[in-house]
Amino acid sequence: MQVRDLLACGARALSGNERDAPSARDEAALLLAHKLNVSRAWLVAHDDDEVDETRCAAFDDLVARRVRGEPVAYLTGTRGFHALELRITPDVLIPRPETELLVELALQRISIDAEIRVADLGTGSGAVALAIARERPNARVLATDASQAALNVARDNAQRLGLRNVEFARSDWCAALSDARDFDLIVSNPPYIAEDDPHLAQGDLRFEPRAALASGADGLDAIRTIIRDAPRHLRKGGWLLFEHGYDQGEVVCALLSANGYAQVFTERDLEGRERASGGRA
Repeated sequence: MQVRDLLACGARALSGNERDAPSARDEAALLLAHKLNVSRAWLVAHDDDEVDETRCAAFDDLVARRVRGEPVAYLTGTRGFHALELRITPDVLIPRPETELLVELALQRISIDAEIRVADLGTGSGAVALAIARERPNARVLATDASQAALNVARDNAQRLGLRNVEFARSDWCAALSDARDFDLIVSNPPYIAEDDPHLAQGDLRFEPRAALASGADGLDAIRTIIRDAPRHLRKGGWLLFEHGYDQGEVVCALLSANGYAQVFTERDLEGRERASGGRA
């Protein structure tokens, strides 16, 4: 079968699964480029090339899995984030564009040549930690996660990207941080969805690790723990920054203020939704 025919068949199958035609074509192209180990541009330039039966069958399998709902990032094993190409497995949350705001807020507080210490709590694939480490090579970044499988993914990403200013530790939030108050910045993209939220049974969320998504009856258990414990590890004037849900800005700011943080703020993402908050110890 020719490349163009495979793409057309894949797009038809995917468009019947609650996707519009452009999204279906885009996903089909992503999956075929991955299976053929070529670029999207190659697919256009070689649309009349023949594809052997083995790879046709492998592509059909990927399309069928996507029709059943498996996220594209898990099917291809990669996801772009803040100019990084990350390896992704079902052991980690899929990095999302809105989380890049958390990275930008961190970078605003770190000068380009600063020799400071940063901790990323619940690092998952390492997206936030590695983006900061890449942009601030003099910073020393500690990435922690309670999941050893997630740490293995993050460590592999750091090695592939050649980032040597990142260390890893298995830890439940701040547990692995020293009590010397020697961190200048602590960042986190913790779980913040309520345990009974119906969205957890929809879309890509069905396939992602629940521990990385949900946290207690109101979704704020992890955030409460981080806000409570972070000051013991931050230098005077150090920042805590974290992502949260679109409707949680007011309550997390109240939590920050109640725990003695200064310069408390909430930042909105590009779509105008409350996305990240923070304060200074």
